[in-house]
Amino acid sequence: MKTLHYTYTAHTDGQTVESLLKEHGYSKSLINRIKLTSDGLLLCGEKVYTTRKLMAGDILSVTFSEDVSSEHIIPVPMPLSILYEDDDLMVINKAANVPIHPSQGHFDNSLANGLAWYFENRQEPFVFRAINRLDRDTTGLLIIARHALSGCILSDMVKQHKIHRTYLAAVTGDLSGAPEGTITVPIARVPGSTIERMADPLHGESAITHYRLISYSHETDSSLLEIRLETGRTHQIRVHMKYIGHPLYGDFLYNPDYRYLNRQSLHSWKLSFPHPITGIPLHFTAPLPADMKQFLPSLPHTAPFCI
Repeated sequence: MKTLHYTYTAHTDGQTVESLLKEHGYSKSLINRIKLTSDGLLLCGEKVYTTRKLMAGDILSVTFSEDVSSEHIIPVPMPLSILYEDDDLMVINKAANVPIHPSQGHFDNSLANGLAWYFENRQEPFVFRAINRLDRDTTGLLIIARHALSGCILSDMVKQHKIHRTYLAAVTGDLSGAPEGTITVPIARVPGSTIERMADPLHGESAITHYRLISYSHETDSSLLEIRLETGRTHQIRVHMKYIGHPLYGDFLYNPDYRYLNRQSLHSWKLSFPHPITGIPLHFTAPLPADMKQFLPSLPHTAPFCI
């Protein structure tokens, strides 16, 4: 059960309860659910309809709860690297070879299964809400919403580009000649494929990727890149790096080169976003995983950041 309080501070009266809730990120479906909750909406301690108009100084109390866990997610014990947790969200450092959602062939080894076990042991209901997507083989930072409201607000932040994501990628070849760049090539689905994507300037959706060279390794003939996304197309980094002739290692779709590791060499390194309820800025970093440290031998000791 979660209760939040909102003080109506407008200089003029007249905003409805529903309008105020939408202003604070509540979706229409969540508002309808709260309306069916006993004492879900209280104005100065009294039950109120969503059509009620507010007056300056009114205090609206909103209560909602989740009593039923996600169906069809089997609780399975697995190690979880939880970097942050409060009543509203979690930030997890996802391991390699862990899909996010259960799917065909992965009914009981997904992150959702591990979280279902985690909350079952705490005797808490659990509804799985992953905010940012990571491929099965991509490691690093992932946001999980703890309840419906934080899920609404965080999902809206993704659409408004308020969640800033930075990745580390090891790609083939030497990018010292072009240490910074922006790739602005649209991406589309490969005809006849359900998962594979391709660069398609004519028919694709807009996709923008910024990269910066961190180091070049002569030992592996690879460049370690810092990558920032402005858009979130499926396989965006993998497709864009292949497009410029420097694909990721270990990528079964776009460059099945497994000399150095048996997964795609991509890591969700940094996340920053405002807390969905308090608005406080949050910043997280996930260290480079062990299997990607082999791409670091040429990293200068004077690098202005820590990996």
